[in-house]
Amino acid sequence: MAFDKKLLDVLACPVCKGKLVLGESKSQLICRFDRLAYDIKDGIPVLIESKATALSVEEVDATR
Repeated sequence: MAFDKKLLDVLACPVCKGKLVLGESKSQLICRFDRLAYDIKDGIPVLIESKATALSVEEVDATR
């Protein structure tokens, strides 16, 4: 099951409530402000802060 990109209009980062962007691999949603990546499992984003992956500044810059 693929992630529906239209959901990006209504989903927000659970930490800062900011905008999320789809990662290059299309398997993660990324919050650039908090430098967190949330996995997408079976087309469903796992928006749980404790399950997010911390990103380096370089990794976040690569998503632009």
